Amino acid sequence: MHIVTTPVARPLTAQERTERCAAPAFGTAFTEHMVSARWNPEQGWHDAELVPYGPLLLDPATVGLHYGQVVFEGLKAFRSHTGEVAVFRPDAHAERMRASARRLMMPEPPEELFLAAVDALVAQDQEWIPDDPGMSLYLRPILFASERTLALRPAREYRFLLVAFITEGYFGPAQRPVRVWVTDEYSRAAAGGTGAAKCAGNYAGSLLAQEEAQRKGCDQVVWLDPVERNWVEEMGGMNLFFVYEAGGSARLVTPPLTGSLLPGVTRDALLRLAPTLGVPVSEAPLSLEQWRADCASGAITEVFACGTAARISPVNEVSTKDGSWTIGAGAPAEGGVAAGEVTGRLSAALFGIQRGELPDSHSWMRPVSPARQSAIT
Repeated sequence: MHIVTTPVARPLTAQERTERCAAPAFGTAFTEHMVSARWNPEQGWHDAELVPYGPLLLDPATVGLHYGQVVFEGLKAFRSHTGEVAVFRPDAHAERMRASARRLMMPEPPEELFLAAVDALVAQDQEWIPDDPGMSLYLRPILFASERTLALRPAREYRFLLVAFITEGYFGPAQRPVRVWVTDEYSRAAAGGTGAAKCAGNYAGSLLAQEEAQRKGCDQVVWLDPVERNWVEEMGGMNLFFVYEAGGSARLVTPPLTGSLLPGVTRDALLRLAPTLGVPVSEAPLSLEQWRADCASGAITEVFACGTAARISPVNEVSTKDGSWTIGAGAPAEGGVAAGEVTGRLSAALFGIQRGELPDSHSWMRPVSPARQSAIT
């Protein structure tokens, strides 16, 4: 799909970009451009363009503002050690966005549009990506109902946007271990609901439980299943993995996709990557009490969460209304190692692929060439 490109009249200088990206809080250091496309029944997808980043003009009766027809994605572009730029698994994110759109009765952005938007924005703004290996370009595609009506029905007009910002890891530049609070009062999603879709409402509904976790001195909330409040599902908006045993006997377990969990792209990558490193992995339910018991016995040696924003983040302490427990050796001493052996190996392997330092045997990285001025219309 052709994207008409209209860049900013005066791009920021390298110094200005550096100043804007100095120690950026997650989701604050936005680049200079965005991609926009529109849909209606008569024209289908049309008006695809790359334009300067800026505010939107929305009618107060925009359907997405009232009835929540909003889905989004999150993916990253990385600069390799040789200076080239590539995007991690954009095709998988395009597929998940289509699935989310289907669940909310929205038109599915075709893969051609999704990938063309990613290519155009990354090509245009890739100079923003620092050489610092801990930094990356986070891409946020969003699709929302843009029709002006308050009729309670699927909208007949939609808008697709893609913006980008520079970021470190979600929990900072290092793999610092996190402490989690297990809530049995709130549910992330209901059985038969929208838990498998990446829709805005899921995140709005999680904020109260996240605030509770922070009041308890924790970094993130862990969700249990919405029916029995017994089975471990997700950590915040991230998938969880449990490492059993150690060394050559280590194996991974992650909760199965039940319909109320988000099918993480990083989760899927680890399911494929771990066996190549000699770490078998299975999808199996794990109860909260079993989690506690297996940590007490030493059967569980490591736990980590994974996601696009968080990458791979070790979990070292769990708190519930009935008490707390540590995982493995617990929090590292000052200057100690944050991640366990298996967590560290998986993190290094995944990051090595993303940075172009290890072979990309799964063809996960999509190279993006610099924008050519002759292609600008």
